[in-house]
Amino acid sequence: MDAVSEISSLFNDDPEPEQPGDESRPPREDESPRHEPQHRRPRHHPAERRSIVRSVIGVAGEVLITAGVLVFLFLGWQLWIQGIALNSTQTNEASGLSQQWSAATPAPTAVAPTGAAGSTPTPSAAGSGAAPVVMVAPADTKQFAVLYVPRFGADYKRTVAQGVDAKTVLNGGGAGHYDQSQMPGDMGNFAIAAHRDGWGSPFIKINELQIGDPIYVETQDGWYTYIYRDTEYVSPDGVDVLSAVPQAPTAAATDRLITLTSCNPLYIASERIIAYGVLQSFTPRSDGPPAAIAGLTGKGA
Repeated sequence: MDAVSEISSLFNDDPEPEQPGDESRPPREDESPRHEPQHRRPRHHPAERRSIVRSVIGVAGEVLITAGVLVFLFLGWQLWIQGIALNSTQTNEASGLSQQWSAATPAPTAVAPTGAAGSTPTPSAAGSGAAPVVMVAPADTKQFAVLYVPRFGADYKRTVAQGVDAKTVLNGGGAGHYDQSQMPGDMGNFAIAAHRDGWGSPFIKINELQIGDPIYVETQDGWYTYIYRDTEYVSPDGVDVLSAVPQAPTAAATDRLITLTSCNPLYIASERIIAYGVLQSFTPRSDGPPAAIAGLTGKGA
């Protein structure tokens, strides 16, 4: 280096230009930092977390309590308040049918029952020993009979309508007739259904029947007296109980039966309870009602 160049370098205060990518030097005071600090999510204190859990549980508990109250009110309305109204309606409708038939001139609606010759029911003090008249099946939903079951209550009587549709028949508080089964007094099986809980609970006491209990069915032709025989429990799809010979769909009928069907157990309905009876006698309308129910019928009222 010559003398001039050496003297020039001694008085040159400008620093050397910064090279690209040179990050080794510290930043100047007037420069902003190249990297912003990362923001971290604040952590909840354990006490705060417990408070949130308690709030959620509290809301859920209030919802469940409210739902339980609503269910209780609905059941109370359906089982008691609505039941009282339906029972009153049923009593009036059943009495109206019986009075209407008693006021009319007796006129059999069909010939003698079908079945084997010489298979008339055994006469008893409750009936005249006459061969039962079998009426023609009525139109759907038409009320054609009145059911009396003293075991269910001293003033118990319910209408029987054609069909077992819940909305149009059973929810009215009475019983419905399975249209594939026989009519009252016919050889085979007169099968009916009714609710056991709710909608008036007409068959709520079906499990209390005792062997020998009478079951009366009134039509415009007279009164059919059946005697309770036994009970069985089947699955909901056990439709063979509706056969002319229950549980034997291919067998030929030799008895005149009544079959009462309902749900079991109460409020669950996981199975069906089936009560069977056999016809003991038939009383024509002209002879007057059986003495045990005379006060409940149109003629005895």
